[in-house]
Amino acid sequence: MLDTHCHVDLYKQPSAVADRAERAGVFTILVTNLPSAYERSRPYVAQRRRIRLALGLHPLLADQHARERERFRVLLPETSFVGEVGLDFSREGKPTANIQIESFEFVLQALGAAPKFVSIHSRRAEAHVVELLKSAHRSPAVFHWYSGPLRVLEQALGEGHYFSVNPAMIHSDNGRKIIAAIPQERVLTETDGPFVTIGDREVEPPDVAQVEEALARTWGVSPLQARSIIAKNFQTIVQPLKP
Repeated sequence: MLDTHCHVDLYKQPSAVADRAERAGVFTILVTNLPSAYERSRPYVAQRRRIRLALGLHPLLADQHARERERFRVLLPETSFVGEVGLDFSREGKPTANIQIESFEFVLQALGAAPKFVSIHSRRAEAHVVELLKSAHRSPAVFHWYSGPLRVLEQALGEGHYFSVNPAMIHSDNGRKIIAAIPQERVLTETDGPFVTIGDREVEPPDVAQVEEALARTWGVSPLQARSIIAKNFQTIVQPLKP
């Protein structure tokens, strides 16, 4: 199983969550919101074979970016995984839109042509994210929990990007509409835990099994076949990365 976007560091017991993911055999990308959070999260990947640490600069923490950007640049060469980065023009994020754009452009400049797995936040800013990625010649990237217009989704697909699907999406009308519009060969799985819940329980990496089952029903295949498709998609992205 594959969880390409999980905030392991933000659970109340991160080490326990990491252990459960490891025991369940879930390859988990631990996304972080700031370089300082990345550094604090190193213990959660130590001695765990299936967890990778991603370097982030979350748009909703734009007020902290000025003092974190240089650390992002310094840390970037040590990881093949980047996230969570991007833009958020929702009511919550709109006041810092200009700082966010500056920071996202900084991230894309820092990445350059280096092969990396990049998990993107794009709420209410989907078209702007697609354009900035195109201008930076950055493809493929992975749009996490996409909720924007289908026309922009088509543009992102045309640019070679992927989309990661979580349990919240399979339980919403808009989420299912978006899932149906993504070709099988561009789909990955995620949880976005602990921000997604099932009932009154925070999701954890093993819950991607529910996403696999939903995708299997949508695609008319078995859950095992769906898992194989997702694994192949992931390998397509990570094959150029350093070990």
